[in-house]
Amino acid sequence: MKDPNSLPQDPMLAELVKMSRRKTLTRRTALAGAAGVGAAFGLAACAPAGDGGGATSEALVPATDVSDSEKVLVWYNWPGYMDLSEDELSRPTLDRFQEQSGITVEYLEEYNDNDEWYGINRNELIAGKDVGADLLCPTDWLAARLVNDGQVQKLDSANIPNKANVAPAYLGAAYDPNRDFTLPYQGILGGIAYNKELYKELTGKDAPESVEDLWQAELNGRIVLISEMRDSIGVIAQSKGIDITSASSFTEDAFNGVIDDIAALYADGKIKAFAGNEYMDGFANDEYVAGIVWSGDVVQMNFGAGYDKFGFFIPETGGTISSDMFTVPMGATHKKNAELLMNYYYDPINAAELAAWVNYITPVVGAYEEAIKLDPELAENKLIFPDEAFLASTHGFRALSAQEEQSFVTAWGRVQLGA
Repeated sequence: MKDPNSLPQDPMLAELVKMSRRKTLTRRTALAGAAGVGAAFGLAACAPAGDGGGATSEALVPATDVSDSEKVLVWYNWPGYMDLSEDELSRPTLDRFQEQSGITVEYLEEYNDNDEWYGINRNELIAGKDVGADLLCPTDWLAARLVNDGQVQKLDSANIPNKANVAPAYLGAAYDPNRDFTLPYQGILGGIAYNKELYKELTGKDAPESVEDLWQAELNGRIVLISEMRDSIGVIAQSKGIDITSASSFTEDAFNGVIDDIAALYADGKIKAFAGNEYMDGFANDEYVAGIVWSGDVVQMNFGAGYDKFGFFIPETGGTISSDMFTVPMGATHKKNAELLMNYYYDPINAAELAAWVNYITPVVGAYEEAIKLDPELAENKLIFPDEAFLASTHGFRALSAQEEQSFVTAWGRVQLGA
């Protein structure tokens, strides 16, 4: 068996291993929640024709902001998306914000899957009612829906002077070109993770090299696909030569062709499950040998294992790239407090410290220079600070029309239900 303390020769994997050994990292908190298949399928089925699944018929009025009198904030985020202390009893950057601002933050890991979360909160969002949080972090495609449907508040840039540090690559989005309603929290890479020991034991090879390698007979029933449609479909579609950024290449017929292929793989028992963030548990207990996942999770899985048990790579045919976004729902009553927190995390020093733990792409200009001071090796991690050559192998899932969104989500939900 390979020495668990040795570094892989592949530069990207070596970076992942180094990051997983960093003493400042801690394993993620326990993940909870069921996969969002039912919610995703139900959402698409009940979406009104002609909208993005939750269009608001009348303009909503933002809730009254009571931030000046109530120094509190409720923040919904994804599991493992915040730095923790060695003993996992505190969150250093978040604790420092509370001390400096006097604002008490209730930080809740409420996301497991975007469609699942939206399906649960859809009615409140449409009505402009309180969803229980002042600050949300949905993935960009869902953030776009919330913006287009008028369900989030316009941000006051005067409270976010560090907004000037947003990386130029994150400006110009069709749904929010000047980031008036959203600010990137972290960038996300979708690729392939694998258990090094089990993969070699079962296949006799050191590592998979392509998407096709996931479908080997020796791996039947040991493959997981993340339930986030845009990542799983995106990676597999690119392996078939489809340009997922282009409407002329990635047509509805092309999408349905990929869906049919995945359905066949699931029916044949090659794919064991479609999972939200809880797929980390499946890797940890050796239920899964490989699968399509998010890059930052692999570092956390390695830290939990205590050595570089898991590898990660972007297939030559292409991985996916997206972002999770700060945004304030219409029913939030502590908007200014949320803006002050956004401003805090757009300070390059705080952004670099956060990136050192979560291991996703930081969208903050100046964070790279601060990371060099914090840890030179960290600053060279392409998964956090990718260069143009690295990003050339990653692509964003193209924007969907309202009709396509409904159709695609319905088809994806049916596959996960085995229908």
